[in-house]
Amino acid sequence: MIFLSILQAIGLFLVTNIDDIIVLSLFFARGAGQRGTTTRILIGQYLGFAGILGAAVLVALGAGVFLPPEFIPYFGLIPLGLGLWAAWQAWRNRDDDDDDDGKIEGKKVAVWAVAGVTFANGGDNIGVYVPVFLSVGPAAVVAYCVVFLALVAVLVFVAKFIATRRPIAEILERWEHILFPIVLIGLGLFILISGGAFGL
Repeated sequence: MIFLSILQAIGLFLVTNIDDIIVLSLFFARGAGQRGTTTRILIGQYLGFAGILGAAVLVALGAGVFLPPEFIPYFGLIPLGLGLWAAWQAWRNRDDDDDDDGKIEGKKVAVWAVAGVTFANGGDNIGVYVPVFLSVGPAAVVAYCVVFLALVAVLVFVAKFIATRRPIAEILERWEHILFPIVLIGLGLFILISGGAFGL
């Protein structure tokens, strides 16, 4: 029974978090050459995912008052805001794009930015996890949470592996300043529109 729950948890995690690999790879590309990038991304991903799990468990326990379902889409404002800020920074520094040293050095990735994007991108996770948590017992919920938290580290290191492969790294390094804001803005708009925020 527990083995079956673990297999289901792995499948559920993969289905609901596969899109995070792209965003995390861009974070790794953004922080290339900076000391502590992996640690900050790992901590941020854990904080954001802990928030997702906490919200899903609270809602499943009947504490929907703390996080009404109609409020979840508005978390799309977090990646949208970060994406617009990144786009503004890229536009301001457009004359420095030819400076190879600037590309190699990379930019410092903030823990709060990773956590915010992870949590904002977790609306679908919460929507999927809640009915699953409601359909299983407390022991299975704990098993799911333990498996999910173990797989967060795997997800981060898979994203790092992808971002550090030479052909991929070269593409990310060259286009990161454009891809990063586009992905975040697109993610934010998708969360807002698909959730019906602002009557969209």
